[in-house]
Amino acid sequence: MNFQQLRSIREATRRGYNLTEVANVLFTSQPGVSRQIRELEEELGVEIFERNGKRLTGLTDPGRGIVRIIDRLLLEAENLQQASKEYAGLMSGTLAVATTHTQARYVLPKVVQSFRAAFPEVRIALQQSAPEHIAEWVLSGKADIGIATEGLSRFDDLVSFPCYQWNHVIVVPHGHPLVANGAVTLRDLAEFPLITYDRGFTGRGHIDDAFSAAGIAPDIVLTAMDSDVLQQYVALGLGVGIVASMAAEQSRGNGLHAIDATHLFAANVTRLAVRRGAYLRSYAYDFILQFAPRLTRLDIVAALDAR
Repeated sequence: MNFQQLRSIREATRRGYNLTEVANVLFTSQPGVSRQIRELEEELGVEIFERNGKRLTGLTDPGRGIVRIIDRLLLEAENLQQASKEYAGLMSGTLAVATTHTQARYVLPKVVQSFRAAFPEVRIALQQSAPEHIAEWVLSGKADIGIATEGLSRFDDLVSFPCYQWNHVIVVPHGHPLVANGAVTLRDLAEFPLITYDRGFTGRGHIDDAFSAAGIAPDIVLTAMDSDVLQQYVALGLGVGIVASMAAEQSRGNGLHAIDATHLFAANVTRLAVRRGAYLRSYAYDFILQFAPRLTRLDIVAALDAR
């Protein structure tokens, strides 16, 4: 049994049993991957994968249990490498943070600036994507930390922490009729074409829930992942925007007016997630505590170790 065999098994499950993709990820050949898998199955005396001819199609019953063990073994091997660097006193490396555009653009700059001042030898790799991809990257070890408002709490193998709460605001060009309306209602909003986030991004679920509960079908004419893009189209007069409050706060002076919407949409909670059981370098703890100062290192350690 060797690590290459274990990695071949793990990647086969992650890549939908496509051995060509597995070979590319592991920098080897497809026949080499097939051989590694078959050799481990022969050594263990069980078939891990179901097959249709030579093609892998799924996991057998014993295979599902074996893959969970393999995941733990490889995680502990990665933890060993991280721990060795920590105990050797090496305060350099790369901290990979997967997050959404809104967090990277409006919330993280001050945290990153402070972190870099404390750890000048540590590089930060910011990876931006949708919440489901962020979760996948943390689970696979591609990212050390994931930050998003939606999706991170749904995965059993992730430990996620609530960090801060925020609300949506309505953005319109100066002089728009909604500015003089006082407290805007959902029916007021529904009179105009709306511009907001893609489904699954930046609290979009709370926007949909509010309209659905009121029995109102809004005319959402444009969606995007990027708060700056949304506000650009609002400025062009294409519709009324519903965006994250932190995006509107930092975009003043662009000809837009922000209207309070805390009475319309439920508050959102941004969460930070790490892989359950992962070994975190000291600088990773420091980054987390700067982003979520209400946490303590003991909180994080206890959650990581919980089963």
